[in-house]
Amino acid sequence: MPCEKVNHVCDKAQYCEATFWEKIILNLHLVYCRACRKYTKNNSKLTQVVKHSKLECLDTACKENMKRKLKKAMEEQSV
Repeated sequence: MPCEKVNHVCDKAQYCEATFWEKIILNLHLVYCRACRKYTKNNSKLTQVVKHSKLECLDTACKENMKRKLKKAMEEQSV
């Protein structure tokens, strides 16, 4: 399996979306591919940092308001 696809499976595995077979292929590939091992390690670190950060996401109403304002601004620019 090419590294690009393995990296995608790595991402899926971190979010518990990879199938059993994909996990087996991922682990076999990681045995011999240093670049993908590094990608997996960095991806895991990033996920942990985000999980343990004190980030606050915007609520749905605020997001919708931002979308409306952006759409209105884009319409004004195109006129």
